[in-house]
Amino acid sequence: MNNFTFYSPTLFAFGDGEEKNTGALVRRFGGTKVLLVYGSGSVKRNGAYDAVTASLAKAGIPWTELSGIQANPRSGKVYEGIELVRREGCDFLLALGGGSVIDTAKAIGFGAGYDGDFWDFYTGKVKIETTLPVGVVLTIAAAGSEGSSSAVITQEKGNLKWGCPKTDVIRPKFAVLDPRLTCSLPAYQTASGAVDMLAHICERYFSNTPDVALTDRLCEALLKTIVDAAPKAVAAPDDYAARADLMWAGMLAHNNSCGVGRDQDWASHQIEHELSAFYDCAHGAGLAVVMPAWMEYVLPHDPMRFARFAVNVFGCEMDYACPERTAREGVARLRAFFRTLGMPTTLAEIGAKEEDIPAMAAHRAEKPGGFPFGGFVRIGPEEMQAILHLAV
Repeated sequence: MNNFTFYSPTLFAFGDGEEKNTGALVRRFGGTKVLLVYGSGSVKRNGAYDAVTASLAKAGIPWTELSGIQANPRSGKVYEGIELVRREGCDFLLALGGGSVIDTAKAIGFGAGYDGDFWDFYTGKVKIETTLPVGVVLTIAAAGSEGSSSAVITQEKGNLKWGCPKTDVIRPKFAVLDPRLTCSLPAYQTASGAVDMLAHICERYFSNTPDVALTDRLCEALLKTIVDAAPKAVAAPDDYAARADLMWAGMLAHNNSCGVGRDQDWASHQIEHELSAFYDCAHGAGLAVVMPAWMEYVLPHDPMRFARFAVNVFGCEMDYACPERTAREGVARLRAFFRTLGMPTTLAEIGAKEEDIPAMAAHRAEKPGGFPFGGFVRIGPEEMQAILHLAV
């Protein structure tokens, strides 16, 4: 196990009806005027908006609103939010929604106190050192941004979908997690969220670091929980137990408690960012296409790691004479699992074109330090294209 530091300061309020305490939590963490950031009408249809605004009113906290945040969040809303914070004198950001809303709030938070373009933080021109505090009321179990140290934004000029440098400075002060707020989600969003959190764990699980038995087992427990709970939540949207398991698993998948002390990969995420930049597909759907293809490509690097995944997550029988056979069965089981959730597993299913693969690799190369990437197997432009061809 490698040396590490781990700091996760977020307070989590978990359970049915906890969103009614949002105002008190904002007050506890020093907020006196809130910018409420959310997406479209879903938070009004499921009652989350009414509960949160009533709680803010009860706590005597005024607020202004930034709505219309899209999946694969855009820079335009970040600029709009920064302007609102400055004009209205907001000192606290409250994200009501999922990962796109939370990441937008985080970017507004560290951009509001900076005189230049917030994108400078993404290019590495300046370092994130301060931010406005961010609170979260989660309405979709997926990205894990409610407990993470990262934020992904698409810069509309150049269509660049990048993550900011990871820093504990931007972890939310609190996150309210009520599983009932996820019950009204369409099956496709529930499934996409499950794939996203599963991918967050796999990016940590597939590691070259030896002697990481504890975090291996933590990863496997979470993966098995997602594989068990996701089909139940898709089949029976009001299954509170399944929704609760997914909501907490999504947070644990990405607050890095499973990733400490071990080298991590993140190749599948880097490749998928190009898919969703080009085609605006759901992030989880793009990962369902990319991750099995990545596994198929890198499997010869460490067949035993993939065989362990197959046995301990999907219950495959170990073939000691040919571990690679077990490893490949595990990849096949993963693809089959995604299909049972109604997820795509080929480029064509998300509207992607094989002839665009070279352009996606070239677009990736525009990012400073864009190649090579991946901590398990290093991926250059040719390898990235080969992986995408396996997803055709």
